[in-house]
Order: sequence, then structure tokens, then C-alpha cells
Amino acid sequence: MGAGVMQKGGGGGRRRRHRRGGARPMSEINITPFVDVMLVLLIIFMVAAPLMTVGVPVELPKTAANALPTEQEEPLSVTITAEGVVMIQKTEVPLDDLVNRLRAIAAEREGDRVFLRADGAVPYEQVVQVMGALNRGGFSNIGLVTDTGGPKLDGAEPTGQGN
Repeated sequence: MGAGVMQKGGGGGRRRRHRRGGARPMSEINITPFVDVMLVLLIIFMVAAPLMTVGVPVELPKTAANALPTEQEEPLSVTITAEGVVMIQKTEVPLDDLVNRLRAIAAEREGDRVFLRADGAVPYEQVVQVMGALNRGGFSNIGLVTDTGGPKLDGAEPTGQGN
């Protein structure tokens, strides 16, 4: 894995002075250490990338719905925790200030899409109240975020659960 040496000889027609030991340094670059380092860095980034996701930990309800297609602008995420705390991205927001903050955010954004994440233990009434605040704040395209693998409600067995 280190630099090698080449034996006497070789041609080319040029006259060269030879070293006493009869060997000269190899003039080719050995890229094996470079490739090894790059592979190690690739593995480190592959392991670390999923850990960099932004979000508030909540236990999302499970449904059989398909995932929404992604878009270019990072979507706004509003979360309701199990304790009833409302958060925009990772910032806690008091309920009486929610509409004002949403209006300020809507003025700076191109799209009106927002993802609403609510813990499964949150009462439906509170979820609907936050949806109304989102609408008053200028966000009419509201997507409810759930986990996959819930009941399909067509008599079939849920995915991810079996015998």
C-alpha cells in the first residue's frame, strides 16, 4: 500500500543515471488510501444524515394513506404535542399569538402548504381549532401528517402487522 519501486530497465531510449541500489522511485500515484478515506466519509454521512431531521417528537396516528409528493420549498410544520402545546417548526407558540405569527410567516412564503402534526392523544376539537387558526393565518393547503401501517378499513389486515 505504500510507494513501490521499479527495477532497472525499461527503455524509452533516454540515458538515465541509475541509483546505486538499482531501483528508482515509482512515479505513479497510489489512490487506494484516498478511496479508503472517501468510503469512510461516505459511511459517516449516510449514518448521520437521518439524525439531522428537524421535528418535535410526537406519536402520530397510523393511517393507510399514501405519502404526499415533495416540493421545492421546505414546508411549514405545525405540531400539537400530547400535552396540547402548539409549535411552529421547533418553536413553542402561545395559542393567542398563533394567528399573528402565521400571518407573518405567510407573508414571507411563496406557497400556502403547511403540515399539521398532532399527537394521537390530542382531542379532535383542539386539532380543528388549530386548523382554523392556520386558515385564518393564510394557510389554506393543510396536510395532516400520519404514520403508515394503520388499519385500511376495508377488511384487510393492516400492513406491517401479520401472523
